[in-house]
Amino acid sequence: MTEIACKIRGLEKSFGQNHVLRGIDLDLAPGQVTVLMGANGAGKSTLVKVLCGYHRKDAGSLELAGKPYEPADAADAISSGVVTVHQSIDDGVIPDLDVATNLTLDRLTQPGAGLFVHDRKLREAARHVAEGMGLTMDVRTRVGDLDVADRQMIAIARAMARAPRILVLDEPTSSLSATEAARLFQLIDRLRAQGVAILYISHRMSDIRRVADKIVCMRDGAISGLFAEAPLDYEGAVSAMLGHQMTDVDIDPQAGTAPVLEIEGLRLTEDGPTVDFTARAGEVVAVTGLLGSGKTRLAEIIFGLASPPAGTMRIDGDAYAPRHAGEAVARGVFMSPKDRRANAVIPDFDIADNMTLPFLGAFSRLSFLSGRRQRQASDDMIGRIGVVCQGGTDSILTLSGGNQQKVMIGRWLIEPSRVLLLDEPFQGVDIGARRDIGQHIRETANGRATVVFVSEIDEALEIADRIVVLNEGAVAGEHISGKIDLGQLVAQVSGQVAGTAAGKPGATVGAEGQDHG
Repeated sequence: MTEIACKIRGLEKSFGQNHVLRGIDLDLAPGQVTVLMGANGAGKSTLVKVLCGYHRKDAGSLELAGKPYEPADAADAISSGVVTVHQSIDDGVIPDLDVATNLTLDRLTQPGAGLFVHDRKLREAARHVAEGMGLTMDVRTRVGDLDVADRQMIAIARAMARAPRILVLDEPTSSLSATEAARLFQLIDRLRAQGVAILYISHRMSDIRRVADKIVCMRDGAISGLFAEAPLDYEGAVSAMLGHQMTDVDIDPQAGTAPVLEIEGLRLTEDGPTVDFTARAGEVVAVTGLLGSGKTRLAEIIFGLASPPAGTMRIDGDAYAPRHAGEAVARGVFMSPKDRRANAVIPDFDIADNMTLPFLGAFSRLSFLSGRRQRQASDDMIGRIGVVCQGGTDSILTLSGGNQQKVMIGRWLIEPSRVLLLDEPFQGVDIGARRDIGQHIRETANGRATVVFVSEIDEALEIADRIVVLNEGAVAGEHISGKIDLGQLVAQVSGQVAGTAAGKPGATVGAEGQDHG
């Protein structure tokens, strides 16, 4: 019989009339990564908060290593061996302190630690923790000066310094690049080998395929699916979470009208293949591919952040070669960048200022900003895109990740555009918020060409009229919503298809997987 690190049986939790957890049964085993999947409102956050001592259960039982577990608060949970690394990275570190202090902070606050700190011993202890986790940065570095991946690693290292039985990772790759995520996965492999039971919360299929030993799905406060036998049924897990098949999306495909953005013979790299691409008014095109496929490079070239070695672009039939983002915006080409924390959100601004930032001139007269017009525009967009807040004067930091992302998308919808580029618009948001964002993007698509750059196939399926696959800088395939052979799409993304749609930019893939040129 497999040892159980944590056993949950019949767990119930309600908030007033809202029955959030409905008889949850869950086992977490040492040396195993259990992925918890669930849309917004499924109850996964409440489950974690009960497990970590933030909420008290209403009914049911919890056991750690066979003994009853009733955490009074978060500190009690940590002392019992249940440690959480939250989605917001700075919840797990103190940016203004150095690495050494962050890694040893818990020791400094223990009873009997004394009033004075021995700096050399502190750094030695921190180096020991860092080396044990494979971290190589100077422990004297201020954490706020590190990149997001290193801060994430420090948060996990700090958690591991507590020697947890259970480690909860809440959307740990939401702010990481693919390269940074690969470092995290290697660390997870080491923790698994050390016998730590890991509960990994994620909606990203690439993460799940990489780390999951077992998948548990939640829907409407209950367990809707359990997948533990190899090979794991990933499509079945998504269906259990959503209540329908991944390809069963409610999209009425739009063919678009006149070409808006036309790209011919574009090289993303000096010696790379050429890309031919057209986006039409009224259609939403998803560009998908793996790391290194060229999708982010393509977005940067279109928005004037990079220059192509060769090729031409046109907007509404006129030559288009932006030297910088300002020229792109002047031509009606807007772009919402990925990694909202680093590239988009201004922490010191409220929601209204964040949302209207690129277009303050439109709300000004004689260099004076009209606060009334600015608030009116932002409040209108808040209502249209469904940002959950009290109003535009709320701090942007009071919002959840999904609602912050809605603000960033709303920023580029406040003024009309001819081409809207959205680079990973669903990064760090749950499936519920993803659907809200996608629905609004489609509802406002008339009058512009919309190009969405996504790594996840399910995200492309949910939003696009047409999916273009990039592989190593070339168009490997093109698919029309409602006529998609999922197996062929996956094969094209991974580069396993040779001689099919590759090199034929105008091809579409029908329901039976046949090419239609």
